[in-house]
Parts: sequence; C-alpha cells; structure tokens
Amino acid sequence: MLETISWPSRRRSAASRETALSRSGTADFEIIDANEAHLPGIVAIFNHAVRETFSIWSETETTVELRRAWMAARRQAGFPVIVAVDRLHPGDVLGYGSFGVFRDFPGYVKTVEHSVYVSPNAQRRGIGRAALDELIVRARAQGLAAMVGGIDSENAGSIALHEKAGFEVQGKLKGVGRKFGKSLDLVFMVKSL
Repeated sequence: MLETISWPSRRRSAASRETALSRSGTADFEIIDANEAHLPGIVAIFNHAVRETFSIWSETETTVELRRAWMAARRQAGFPVIVAVDRLHPGDVLGYGSFGVFRDFPGYVKTVEHSVYVSPNAQRRGIGRAALDELIVRARAQGLAAMVGGIDSENAGSIALHEKAGFEVQGKLKGVGRKFGKSLDLVFMVKSL
C-alpha cells in the first residue's frame, strides 16, 4: 500500500523569478510559470514526443483536459510547472518542465523526479538547459536534496544535457520499457542539490 506524503508548500520567490529571467537574459525566450493559456502548447509538445520519440514511454496522446488536471495536481502538491515562451510571441510555448514525487514513500521526501521537453522546432537554442537550470534553482529553494531524471538510454542529447548540468549516471535498467514494439533501457541520472 502506498503512503501519501504531505509536501510542504513550495512557492516561487521573487529572487527565483528574477534568476530565471536573467539566466535567459539575451535569449529570444524566457522561462516563466505555466498558466492555462500555455496548455495547448504543452499538449502539442507532449503529443509530438509520444508520436515521434522515445522520450515519453507511452503511445497514448494527451489532451488539454488531462494536462490541466496534471498541472493542477502538481501545483496543489507545491511543485512547479514552467514553460519557455518566445519573447516576441509570449503565447508560443517552446518547451516546458516540471518536477514531482520521485517515489511516494517518506524516505524519498527530499528527492524529486523532473522532466523537460522542448518543441522540435525550438531545439538547440538553450531552452532545455535554461528550463533544467530553473528547475534546479527551484528545487534548491524548496530545500530538496536530489533531483532524478529517468532518460531513455538512446537519448544521447538528453544525457549530454544532464551531464553538463552536473547530473551523474547512477544506473541503467535494461529492458524495463516498451514502445512501438521495441524493448527500452532506462538510464537514471541524479544531481545532488
């Protein structure tokens, strides 16, 4: 039986907001908290990853309604949902990220698992790194101890991104996933905060 953990309130500080903007300072995008208007963009990025990649180990696309419930649950638990938006067209979602419960047992209360996804037409612009850096800042501000990323073993770009951000490979689980009829290996990368 899983035990429900009561997570402390995690609100973003003014300093964290300023940090996110300054990190993406001269870029053509900025990292902000997601809101209702960003949901269609989040859904488009998620569904592309479902259809075209092994980044999300599901063959079922999502909907705005399902992502709305997901975002509400994350926020209710005190976890961030962020988006990278185009500075000139703030309604254009270029990427998104979040973190949440790693495992639902009290011993893991200081560890979170994160995810970052970037639109295929916005990759190689520093968006993934900026979103990951913002999640790290927020996790530290919440007093968390470790951040985990579960990455498809063939996703060399994501593994390299995480290594540059100070994550270390802590293990590889062979054959634990399936998608499009293919057996998949999962790499766990961890960053101590």
